[in-house]
Amino acid sequence: MYGVKLVLVFLVFSLMLCASSCHRSSQGAVRIRTRSPEANLLATGLIGWQQIGGREEAWRFEDGVLYAEGENAGWLATARQYEDFALSVEFRIPPGGNSGIFLRTPLEGNPAYAGVEIQIVDDYAEQWRDLEPEQYAGSIYGVQAPAEHVSQKPGEWQQMVIVARGSRLKVGLNGEKIIDTDLTYYPDQFQTHPGLTRTGGYIGLQSQGGRVEFRNMTIRELPREDM
Repeated sequence: MYGVKLVLVFLVFSLMLCASSCHRSSQGAVRIRTRSPEANLLATGLIGWQQIGGREEAWRFEDGVLYAEGENAGWLATARQYEDFALSVEFRIPPGGNSGIFLRTPLEGNPAYAGVEIQIVDDYAEQWRDLEPEQYAGSIYGVQAPAEHVSQKPGEWQQMVIVARGSRLKVGLNGEKIIDTDLTYYPDQFQTHPGLTRTGGYIGLQSQGGRVEFRNMTIRELPREDM
């Protein structure tokens, strides 16, 4: 008799679960939202990157550091395109150094304008003392000046974090948020800077003659529905 009671209890419990499941199905499937894992863009060195223009083998990878030096190095682009993402990278430039990180750029045209460039430059160099505000380190090049100058002296490793989500763009440099804007705020620049309207493209690294180094470069793709 005790065994019969156990069977009846189990059957009742199973029916309750089924009813709950059926009700949930009638209301629509339960969505489980997940975030993509963080990916190391330098895990395989130069594999996963493509050089656009410039002399052959201008970019090299040694001991976890991706670097270029000398004139006519072209620029590097990721092998695939990205839309919404959080990018973190450490970089180092010499005195007078000038570089940049391209976002959502196509492979054709000037990536600083066909896409979006986040400026990397030696803010302390005499040769750059007459730059426009939107040309200093951490700026959206030619578009938006950083809220403050927080770059370190040349020769030191610095960290940059970039979050691109829809038209929103945030930039952090050395632990300080220096850009927090919406790219739709600049319609007067859309014609000369069409990259402001792009929703996806390649991530690129620029070399402007002097040595520039990158390491610890990771990316995490962000779901658009989290905007």
